[in-house]
Amino acid sequence: MSVDGRLEGLEAWLHTCLPALFVARGWGVPGAARLTPASSDASFRRYFRWEDGARSLIVMDAPPPQEDCRPFVKVASLLAGAGVHVPEILAADLDRGYLLLPDLGRQTYLEVIDEGNADALFEDALKALVAFQRLPVEGLLPAYDEALLRRELQLFPDWYLARHLGVTLAGEALVAWERTCELLVASALDQPRVLVHRDYMPRNLMLSSPNPGVLDFQDAVFGPVTYDVTCLFKDAFLSWPEARVEAWLRRYWQLAQEAGIPLPESFEAFRRASDLMGAQRHLKVIGIFARICHRDGKPKYLGDVPRFFAYLDTVIARRPELAPLGELLAGLPKEPAA
Repeated sequence: MSVDGRLEGLEAWLHTCLPALFVARGWGVPGAARLTPASSDASFRRYFRWEDGARSLIVMDAPPPQEDCRPFVKVASLLAGAGVHVPEILAADLDRGYLLLPDLGRQTYLEVIDEGNADALFEDALKALVAFQRLPVEGLLPAYDEALLRRELQLFPDWYLARHLGVTLAGEALVAWERTCELLVASALDQPRVLVHRDYMPRNLMLSSPNPGVLDFQDAVFGPVTYDVTCLFKDAFLSWPEARVEAWLRRYWQLAQEAGIPLPESFEAFRRASDLMGAQRHLKVIGIFARICHRDGKPKYLGDVPRFFAYLDTVIARRPELAPLGELLAGLPKEPAA
């Protein structure tokens, strides 16, 4: 089905499900409405805002077979059970990939956060994070296991090095890469495990009441405790001074300890685990952005690659065990060969 065809199908579905929903909720009768694009992301999902002047709703279009709404519905239920503000599923056609959701607001953290309000906004985000990390989800979500960690790391040599730069690892560079992967995978697997959102960053947090509204959680797994808090402060779209990041990490450490979240034995051990988890994610994201460019025809994401190399430089400077990775990166060309 074409893009227009999917939109026509979505509109027909809304025409069918909205009257019954309004009656069931005591909302009266839907008024004359308009459907406008709300947002899109790096996946195949699209979001629309349905408005009739009295009410605003969000419609997700997640086209099969590229996308599957079922994990979104499952994780939404888990997070809501922890008191996290996530969209309620108002109506669903899981086979066709349509979901109708409440509108949690029009502003993401990314759009409003600044040096003055960051402490307050991140305090709310950390409290929500700790709330869902307390959930007993072992066996309910896919495991963030060695196979997944290695598949993610492999995106960097496959897509950024080979496809984007035209570089094939060999000799000492290949040895350095393999040593780095062993270190990062071992560190991740050695951590206590919790529910991991996997994209817990300002773009996926809505300014809302209660705050924040949490979105884009469909890829949640059972995995390393440092993943989401590291992701929160090492964002694809904005960066923070290291002193502020450390202060926020210490605040998370305090909140998590008070909540009984399993943690590495000391803050220093936690910080090291966060640094190594971050390195794994930074390499993965660079690979993903290259894949989105070359496979999906969305080159704009490559503009954020330098930010992730800067994150890597910071961690490499702080962790001597990452020296082989530093040497490998220093030897890479800055641009693709002509």
